[in-house]
Amino acid sequence: MIASLVRILRLGVKELYSLRSDPVLMLLILYTFTFAIYTVATGAKFEVENASVAVVDEDHSMLSARLRDALMKPFFKEPVLIDADQIDPAMDSGRFVFVVEIPPKLEQDVIAGRHPSIGLDIDATAMSQAGNGASYIQSILFQEVLTAMPNVAQIDPIQLVVRAKFNPNLKSEWFTAVMQVINNISILAVILAGAALIREREHGTIEHLLVMPVRPVEIMLAKIWANGLVIVVAAILSLLMVVELLLGVPVAGSLTLFVMSAVLYLFSVTALGILIATVSTSMAQFGLIAMPVLVVMNLLSGSTTPMESMPTWLQKAMMISPSTHFVALSQAVLYRGAGLAIVWPQMLALVLIGVLFFWLASLRFRKALLTMQ
Repeated sequence: MIASLVRILRLGVKELYSLRSDPVLMLLILYTFTFAIYTVATGAKFEVENASVAVVDEDHSMLSARLRDALMKPFFKEPVLIDADQIDPAMDSGRFVFVVEIPPKLEQDVIAGRHPSIGLDIDATAMSQAGNGASYIQSILFQEVLTAMPNVAQIDPIQLVVRAKFNPNLKSEWFTAVMQVINNISILAVILAGAALIREREHGTIEHLLVMPVRPVEIMLAKIWANGLVIVVAAILSLLMVVELLLGVPVAGSLTLFVMSAVLYLFSVTALGILIATVSTSMAQFGLIAMPVLVVMNLLSGSTTPMESMPTWLQKAMMISPSTHFVALSQAVLYRGAGLAIVWPQMLALVLIGVLFFWLASLRFRKALLTMQ
């Protein structure tokens, strides 16, 4: 037992030296956990920001001017006044995402107690801004009318008070930054583990391993712990330096619990990378197989869209993916400060899925080694 652990340790150290001598992979790790996270977190926004808006003011009253001036930065660019006959050409050319149409005699109708309508044209090809921006504009206009004419504005009988927990300002980078770290862990774990095995085969060093007194399981475990160690260290540094320090995103929960969960996740996902590598004959083929697997794992894990919005059969099918459980676990720990008593089912699922993937990978790896002897 001790001799086996020593062999696994030495083989893992060999993997670390091999990784260090590969500048492309080292650059990939550095880029993935620094620049890629920062640019995605700050560039991909779900809330409305600097949306282009035009106003067709056919009333020219104090109220219409107030409504126009209420569309302010940072949500919207400065509104542009256009005529009604310019709406279609302007939207066809993509100049504006929103066009607010203020009808004639708006102020008079409001004072008289009538219920005039304000038109809102939306370019729905900008889907994220279109959905959120329509709600923004509706709320802004209603509040401005209510403030300007409190005696005549229609007041709802129930007032809804909203309190946002864990992300009170609803900043998209708070969500995107952490989810990007998690997605990048998945990508690098599969790539590094699979590439390590393919590299052994292409460089001919796998034959050296075959003549050594090592078992296939020991070779796999060495690759798993070595590549997993690199990814865990990179992920921790990314959370502390890029997410918390540079982006200012607070980490609510225990970093130790997250690291423990990441180790379990890396055990399963690196085993998946080795499994893919055993059915690949070259690095190019490995990349072609790994890409769709990673796309499905990341897009359907709950890190991009909620699991509840997916069909029931797809939710059940994604339970076999370790990324689904790791995303749910990470969100609970890093966003909501959950403890072990809450996330232990996801940790147990990661262990079971990891054992399954490792068993399948070991069977394939033994078969691949036998064909090379």
